[in-house]
Amino acid sequence: MPIMTNPTDSASPQTAPPTAVRTRIAPSPTGDPHVGTAYMALFNWAFAKHHGGQFVVRIEDTDAARSSSASETKIFDALRWLGLSWDEGPIVGGPAGPYRQSERLPIYREHVDQLIAAEQAFPCFCTSQRLDEMRSQQRERGETSGYDGACLGLGAAEVEQRIAAGESHVIRMRVPTEGDCEFRDELRGEISIPFTQIDMQVLLKADGFPTYHLAVVVDDHLMGITHVIRGEEWINSVPKHKLLYDYFGWPMPTLVHMPLLRNPDSSKLSKRKNPTSVTYYERAGYLPEALLNYLGTMGWSMPDEREIFSIQEMSEHFDLERVTLGGPIFDPVKLGWLNGQYLRSLSPEAFMQRVADWAINTDHLAPLVPLIQQRTERLADLAPQVDYLLGDRVALTAEAFAHKKMTPEQCVAALHHYSSALDELRIWDREVLVELAEGLAKHQELKLSEFLFPIFIALAGRSVALPVFDSMVFLGSDLTRVRLRDGLQLLGLSKKQTKKLDKAYLAYVQSTG
Repeated sequence: MPIMTNPTDSASPQTAPPTAVRTRIAPSPTGDPHVGTAYMALFNWAFAKHHGGQFVVRIEDTDAARSSSASETKIFDALRWLGLSWDEGPIVGGPAGPYRQSERLPIYREHVDQLIAAEQAFPCFCTSQRLDEMRSQQRERGETSGYDGACLGLGAAEVEQRIAAGESHVIRMRVPTEGDCEFRDELRGEISIPFTQIDMQVLLKADGFPTYHLAVVVDDHLMGITHVIRGEEWINSVPKHKLLYDYFGWPMPTLVHMPLLRNPDSSKLSKRKNPTSVTYYERAGYLPEALLNYLGTMGWSMPDEREIFSIQEMSEHFDLERVTLGGPIFDPVKLGWLNGQYLRSLSPEAFMQRVADWAINTDHLAPLVPLIQQRTERLADLAPQVDYLLGDRVALTAEAFAHKKMTPEQCVAALHHYSSALDELRIWDREVLVELAEGLAKHQELKLSEFLFPIFIALAGRSVALPVFDSMVFLGSDLTRVRLRDGLQLLGLSKKQTKKLDKAYLAYVQSTG
């Protein structure tokens, strides 16, 4: 299997022989680094190291509107903090670069042109309005929503004329109208999915950027990936990918679809119910080896069934046959217990060093200096000012949310709406945080200071603290969201109330465009 090579991360690709085993993760830089990404990274890393192979990191940044360099940096920082070094990828380079999809656009265009020439893909000029109407009519008829092939029959001359005229279009993949796609998953055995369930997938968007389905196939092949270890949510996409492998005449990598991480209530792991950012666990004082150890127990076990092990021990004993398909429960309580085991096993000297690295290192404290230096008369004044930022805030009480001008219902609505708005944020920026709060305060007909009162309490546990928006920036997105959810939970919110507030917030969002 050829792979595209490059001595750096950005020059033109060449050809070089692959190694025996190559795995990868391909996160999108569209938010905080997710524990699900760390989970997949760990299993890909362990499998590659067990077989003496390479672990590759690739950045899927073709969603230009949502991707950011800040998010990409957070991904790299999280992987380094965890100790999951990559053999090839951004920063370290390697023979299969570039490793950012935004730097590989000519490669995708070349392969799409091959498909068009072979009549395995076609230009589609359908407008978004037509597609919306088509899907609406399909739903009304009780049909599976999917592209109806309206542009399949366009002649070559018409296609050429419309493209020359600058008419906006995408490139779609042809899909058989009958038969089944059959493939093997190493954990589940043989799987068959009818082609009638597969949409004519867009491969290249109107802006020239590829969709995930084209890019992942082209990149995995050209980068020599031998084993694709990813979440089970991608199983239904395999027919699209297999079709592309067949169209290009390429062998398909071995597929391993891991079970998804679950909340304690067995729902899919979600930031609305549990902290999901790796950064949160770093900021909250968890040790990276404890978090990795815990992730290693998610659907897998050591041969001797012991709960505490290093990632080196995991890679030494790693075997896919020990992966179980039941949805593994990511339980913060169990993680806390395991983290405690690691902390108590440290020597006093090592423990002090970990505390220093976590709480009082210069890089960590630097953002606080402008906030506290002008408010400090004695060094002893520092701790009371920053206790809720460097550690947990005091235990919340319902009485702390009492306000002379705000009703309990207004406090709950402020917490709910602001928390909902923060859940949708991709970039954690002070100006955006202020803008969101101002808009919601106006919507609730409250002064900004009134609207922020329950936010202050949920964050700091008290009404007097450092500026709220600066505190939120320092705490970070996941820790802020967790504290706001804690406040909501303390005040009590029934399912009926939640649905009512969800509906009210949605109406607000729609009214603001």
